[in-house]
Amino acid sequence: MSAKSATSRAGKISRKPATSSKAAAAKSKTGKLPEWNLADLYAGIDAPEITRDLQKMDADCAAFETDYKGKLADGVARDDGGRSLAEAVRRYEAIDDLAGRLGSYAGLVHAGDSVDPAISKFYGDVSERLTAASLHLLFFALELNRIDDAVIERAMQTPELGYYRPWIEDLRKDKPYQLEDRVEQLFHEKSQSGYAAWNRLFDQTISGLRFKVGAKELAIEPTLNLLQDRAPDKRKAAAQALAKTFKDNERTFALITNTLAKDKEISDRWRGFQDVADSRHLNNRVEREVVDALVGSVRAAYPRLSHRYYNLKAGWFKKKKLAHWDRNAPLPFAATGTIAWPEAQKMVLTAYRGFSAEMAAIAERFFTDRWIDAPVRPGKAPGAFSHPTTPSAHPYVLMNYQGKPRDVMTLAHELGHGVHQVLAARQGALMAPTPLTLAETASVFGEMLTFKRLLSQTRNARQRQALLAGKVEDMINTVVRQIAFYSFERAVHTERKDGELTAERIGQIWLSVQNESLGPAIDIRPGYENFWMYIPHFIHSPFYVYAYAFGDCLVNSLYAVYENASEGFAERYLAMLAAGGTKHYSELLKPFGLDAKDPKFWDGGLSVISGMIDELEAID
Repeated sequence: MSAKSATSRAGKISRKPATSSKAAAAKSKTGKLPEWNLADLYAGIDAPEITRDLQKMDADCAAFETDYKGKLADGVARDDGGRSLAEAVRRYEAIDDLAGRLGSYAGLVHAGDSVDPAISKFYGDVSERLTAASLHLLFFALELNRIDDAVIERAMQTPELGYYRPWIEDLRKDKPYQLEDRVEQLFHEKSQSGYAAWNRLFDQTISGLRFKVGAKELAIEPTLNLLQDRAPDKRKAAAQALAKTFKDNERTFALITNTLAKDKEISDRWRGFQDVADSRHLNNRVEREVVDALVGSVRAAYPRLSHRYYNLKAGWFKKKKLAHWDRNAPLPFAATGTIAWPEAQKMVLTAYRGFSAEMAAIAERFFTDRWIDAPVRPGKAPGAFSHPTTPSAHPYVLMNYQGKPRDVMTLAHELGHGVHQVLAARQGALMAPTPLTLAETASVFGEMLTFKRLLSQTRNARQRQALLAGKVEDMINTVVRQIAFYSFERAVHTERKDGELTAERIGQIWLSVQNESLGPAIDIRPGYENFWMYIPHFIHSPFYVYAYAFGDCLVNSLYAVYENASEGFAERYLAMLAAGGTKHYSELLKPFGLDAKDPKFWDGGLSVISGMIDELEAID
């Protein structure tokens, strides 16, 4: 059980129904929205099974330490060392699965209502128990990595241990950055009062913020949603409300950001990482030069992507420039109305079924078995995610569905993750997790399938233009915006090495990267300098954001292969997803003739976006 699996997995709670008139109206337009049934994990936060499993985990972790600590090297060196180590890995994996179930449940409950004191206590208590138990396991990876390469290689010739070769080889990549056992224990134990506590503070602060829009006090998700409202005055009011509340809380968010950046710097320095993002690259099993090539290609493409598109969009609104709150405004010629939940479900499942009956069947279970939580509720985490939980259970999807076209694409996106997670679960708790390099592939591919189907069915020229523009916007938000976010993070973390950054200074860095990426057609007004504050990836997973750009560009190239492929593409694609974390991304892409190390690979993915903008210019 890793510290990550112990503290970052998620779980259930009975939801309070939304009672406001607005919520009721929204519900009537979208239809009844599903709430997840987390009873597949535990029946409730007071379920006796939680106490039972926590006690079992404590006992299993302690017994594992007693049986193996200080004995691994000698045990592996024996003639039956392969079988002996295989048994140890199986026990370790079983503990990881149990910890995943407990941590997932606690995390999902907290995601559903992070402001309820009882839930917060439950989440905190479970996280602490998981961390404390996992201290007994820290030795395992450390001792395993100290065993001589030749001895490990001989042991892996045993079929029982050879099965775990991908996990062992992956683990040994961390060897150069491994610290002395007691230091590793200290880092791990202190995480609860360190970065995990600051992460929790961020979540609770964001969920508790209220934004005064007109006479109403709104949570962050409905406020952000107003930036996509058809009424210009509502978009402006929402942006101003966001700016005011962020300004009122800037010291808190600056402190959280500074503290976590310093915490990461200390850890990186002790481990010997050279670059601020190297630990992320290692975790993602991707080479720095590959990420650098991606970032360089995207930044060079800003003028022909975002700058060009936003200039077009400003023209559609009969303006020279768009205020920053109009960047994601619905197009004047886009269809109005709310997409009801049943319709959204049908759109996505039909698109999936057109590609693969197996993929559609897996996705359908999210609806029939209540693996989705869709309504907007006070205290619920903003945004959307698909949580894999653990291989002995199944994933859960959280979203905040409000009937917008983007919500349909979000559903397609998260179900892509969900299908991936179901398929990869067969690899077991240790090898199911997918490296970031491919983590966004299935999700973005699911979006592309849904988009292409909708586009093929749209005959009205204006609506086709609106669909195409909407997809371009999503791709810009995925590629251009996320690379700008990555550039922002790099600048903040680099500068933090020389001392704390004020909220004002962080805002200056934010505006600098936004101006570069958005271009001259976006008029950034006062107040936008603090919009960095609500991005959860900066807090929970520094430098994760480039995964979205990686995934989008990769999928653009992958989809081109699909459109020109002979029979068998769907089977190869699902096999790639089912591999989980057992293969390097380069090996998984080989059957499709793709090589991410080739600079032309990224340019090819970006040219798909540029081509869509060409089409929009031609229509215009």
